Amino acid sequence: MDLDALASCFASPACLVTQTTSGLIIGMLLFLVAVGLTLIFGVLKVVNFSHGAFYMFGAYFAMTAYQLTGSFALAMLCGAVGTAILGLIFERAFMSRVYGADVLMQLLVCYAFVLIFDDVVRMIWGPEFKSMGMPAAFQVPPLFIAGGVVPPYYLLLIGVALAAAVVLGLGLARTKIGKVIRAAAHNPGMVSALGINTGLIYGGVFALGGLLAGLAGALAAPVRSLTPGMGFSVLIESFIVTVIGGMGSILGALIGALLIGLIRSFGSLGFPLYTEGLMYLFMVIVLVARPTGLFGKEAA
Repeated sequence: MDLDALASCFASPACLVTQTTSGLIIGMLLFLVAVGLTLIFGVLKVVNFSHGAFYMFGAYFAMTAYQLTGSFALAMLCGAVGTAILGLIFERAFMSRVYGADVLMQLLVCYAFVLIFDDVVRMIWGPEFKSMGMPAAFQVPPLFIAGGVVPPYYLLLIGVALAAAVVLGLGLARTKIGKVIRAAAHNPGMVSALGINTGLIYGGVFALGGLLAGLAGALAAPVRSLTPGMGFSVLIESFIVTVIGGMGSILGALIGALLIGLIRSFGSLGFPLYTEGLMYLFMVIVLVARPTGLFGKEAA
C-alpha cells in the first residue's frame, strides 16, 4: 500500500490527467464488451460466458486485416463485422438450442466454446504473443493537457466508445427496431403473437453483442498484446461491470465500466498489489447497498 503516491497524484494535475485518461481507456473498452453482455442477457436471458472470445476474435481479425490492407479503418470494420457474423452463426447454430434450458447447461455450452475458440486461435495465428502495432496515422507526438501526457489514439478510442454508447442508447429508445427489442426483452410471447420473428430478433441482438465486443478488441489491438485466451480476463471484468451497473442496464454498464477503469488506474498507484481485489471489494459494497446494481431493476 502506497497512499503517499496516491495523494501525490491527486495533488498533481499532470498525474491526474494521465491516470484519468488511462482509467477512461480501460473503462471504455470494458463498456463495449460489457454492454454487449448485458444486452444479450437483457433480451435473451442468457449469461454468455463465451463473450470474451468475441473480443479476442475482434482483435485478431483487426490485426490480420491491418496487415493485409494497411488501413486501420478497414481493420476496425473487419474486427467488428467479423465478430458480428461469428456471433450470429454461434447463436443460430448452438445457443438457440439451449434457450430455456438449465443455467448450468448454458454455462457448459459457453465454456466449451471458450476452450474451442482459444484452440482455433492457436491453430490459425499460433500460440505466441502477437502485436498489431500503432497505426501510422497515430504515430505522432502526444498531447499535453495540464502537463499530463495523452496519446492521440486514446482520444479516438474514447470517442468511438462514446459514439457507440450514444447510438446504442438512442437506437433502443427511439427507433422501431429498438422498441421491438425492448418489447421482446419484457414479453417475448406477446411479440411472437404479433407475428414478429423473435428468432430473428435474438440472432440480431447476439450479433450486435458480438459486434460491440469485436469493436472493443479491434480498438484494443494497437495498445494490447494479442494472445489466445486474452478474452477471459476481459470477460471477468465485464461481469463485474454488469453486476455493478445492473444486469440489463446500458447506462449501468457505462457508469460501472468507468468506475472500474478509474479504480484500476488510481488503485495501481495506492494499492499496487491489490488492484484486482479493489474491483471485487467495490462490487461487494455496491451489492450490499443495492443488490440489483446501481441501475438494475427489481424483478417483477
